[in-house]
Amino acid sequence: MTVEERITRTETRVCTTVFPFLTNHHDTLFGGKAMAIMDEVSFMAATRFCRKRLVTVSTDRIDFEKAIPSGSIIEAVAKVASIGRTSLKVKVEIYLEKMYEEGRELAIQGMFTFVALDDEKRPIPVLSGLDIDE
Repeated sequence: MTVEERITRTETRVCTTVFPFLTNHHDTLFGGKAMAIMDEVSFMAATRFCRKRLVTVSTDRIDFEKAIPSGSIIEAVAKVASIGRTSLKVKVEIYLEKMYEEGRELAIQGMFTFVALDDEKRPIPVLSGLDIDE
C-alpha cells in the first residue's frame, strides 16, 4: 500500500450533538471541548495510519471561525497531512450542521503533531520500509 492510499484509508470522522453540557456561557460549544474532540479524532487517524504508540506534542494554530450553537450536529474530520521520520501532522476540521436545516459549514480547523514512541518512551520512526510500498 502506498503512503497516499494509507492516508486516504485512515481518514477518521466523528460526529456528535452539541448538548447544553458541552457549551459555555454563550450557549455555544466550549472551545476546550472542541479542542479535546479535535485531539481525540486526530489521535485516532494518526494511530490508524501508523499503528504505533503516539503522543500529542503540539498544536499548530486552531482557528475558531464560526461559533457552534447548542443543538447543532458537528462532524470532526481528521486526515494525515504530513509525515516526518518520528512524527506526523494531522489536520482536523469541525463542520457545523444545523439540526433542522440542510447543509454544513466549516467552523473550526487546526493541526496536531504526534510523535511515535517505543516502550521506553523514546521517539521511533513513524513508518519503516516494511510498512509501505514506495
